Amino acid sequence: MKRSGLITTKIGMTRLYDDGGIAHPVTVLSVGDCTVIGNRTMEKNGYVANVLGMREAKAKHVAKPQAVAAEKAGIKPFRKVAEFRVSDDCVIPAGTVLSASHFVVGQFIDVQATSKGKGFQGAMKRHNFGGKEASHGVLKAHRSIGGTGMREWPGRVLKGKKMAGQMGNETVTVQNLKVFGIDEAENLIFVEGAVPGANGTFVLVTDAVKKEHKDLPVPTKLNSVAEEAPAAETVAE
Repeated sequence: MKRSGLITTKIGMTRLYDDGGIAHPVTVLSVGDCTVIGNRTMEKNGYVANVLGMREAKAKHVAKPQAVAAEKAGIKPFRKVAEFRVSDDCVIPAGTVLSASHFVVGQFIDVQATSKGKGFQGAMKRHNFGGKEASHGVLKAHRSIGGTGMREWPGRVLKGKKMAGQMGNETVTVQNLKVFGIDEAENLIFVEGAVPGANGTFVLVTDAVKKEHKDLPVPTKLNSVAEEAPAAETVAE
């Protein structure tokens, strides 16, 4: 069984207390208007997946391929669209509005988001280099990385060499975070620990792939289904 994930937005961090009065740092994720906008099928696409969208937007505010696909499918365009591959028993009909109750308190999840961009940084900050000596003849090179080249062969800097450069602003996945709580009224998920990305970042949340799960709603805990949305609609390529 492989269930669908959710598209959420990061609200920020706070603390919650358990029954023993111990404070836990948690990240608040908002499910918002996360909706199933289509499905991928084995017959047409060669794999099975749910296509989810979040935060409705005007057609002029999204990429043209997304606007055209939404128009062909007869739905409104969404600012964020993502696919989640699922098993055959976890296909969710198009038009289904998902909720925070898709996950269960105590289960483990994996989260994926774009990390905060930190600009151009040196090797000590970016790669945790130790730097050079503070004395013994070292002059104005305390934070430099030292030699990077070779001798006659290969005579170049190899790809992947740890050097100064842009730090952050990359896709980061954090595994095995625990769902500390669910707020069904506000459609919020409280995740114990830190989640990558700045506040307002889209975060993809799925069941943890390295953990076993029991008593999860399959395919999801249904909230509502749009009346006019066709159940078997497939988003056009």
